[in-house]
Amino acid sequence: MSVFQQITQLLSGTGPQRVRFDEPMSQHTTFRIGGPADVFVSPSSTEEIRQIVTLCRDSATPWTVVGKGSNILVSDLGIRGVVIEIADGFATFNLAQAPDGGIMMDAMAGARLSALAAAAARHRATGLEFASGIPGTLGGAILMNAGAYDGCMKDIVCETDSLTAQGQLEHRRGEEQQFTYRHSVYSETDDIIISARIRLRAGNYDQIVSRMADLSERRRSSQPLELPSAGSAFKRPPGYYAGKLIADAGLQGFQIGGAQVSTKHAGFIVNLGFATARDVADLIDTVKEQVFMMSGVIMQPEIKKIGEW
Repeated sequence: MSVFQQITQLLSGTGPQRVRFDEPMSQHTTFRIGGPADVFVSPSSTEEIRQIVTLCRDSATPWTVVGKGSNILVSDLGIRGVVIEIADGFATFNLAQAPDGGIMMDAMAGARLSALAAAAARHRATGLEFASGIPGTLGGAILMNAGAYDGCMKDIVCETDSLTAQGQLEHRRGEEQQFTYRHSVYSETDDIIISARIRLRAGNYDQIVSRMADLSERRRSSQPLELPSAGSAFKRPPGYYAGKLIADAGLQGFQIGGAQVSTKHAGFIVNLGFATARDVADLIDTVKEQVFMMSGVIMQPEIKKIGEW
């Protein structure tokens, strides 16, 4: 029995479409780009993930972990092996009062940041407002220490649980998570983030909601939310703003195929509706080259390329 058959057997009878073959990844990325995954699976327990990883490891079958696809560029050729989606099957969370008066949120890695921020607001807990408009899941946000508007995951995530490639559970606290700008210990390992504990503070409901509304309006007015993208295309170079460097290089509105440097915010690359992954990759390379020629600054992509390139 092949590893794909074994995985199908493992996840059979537990819900519709938990195993899909030749699944278009364009349906699972915010770029709306990407070729087929050989097998796309949606587990709903840590034990299922452990068994899937074990089957892949023992058969030398590659596996790739995704959330809601908000910071990735999937190749036009797709992804070989097994794609493990950590999303709706891992979306539960709860909040509780901490002894010191703070508020602790325990959340699974597949929970959407927007849902966590909304729940925190309902419980009058402050600290997650910055994440209310970030697309994607908690796990992906922790992996890259996602942030916006002077907040980031490092500020609030105090503990994480993950599953290693060997199927062992790991628990990390504080500095063990190695958070730096758009980076964490998980950026360097094959560990799969399972859950996290988030520390929030008691706050004023009206102020929290007002702050979230303000950030939402700022996003709507300054970012190209009306077009598919993967968010900020480049990390912020020390001492600079990526969007300004790109605009100063005369690249705002520059286009390759169906991929364009946004006319609304030069830090974004958008899909005009007919972009391929190759269009986006070539545009990223062109922007890097032109910005370096104009300013001497080396731009680092924030978007992660995955699949068969």
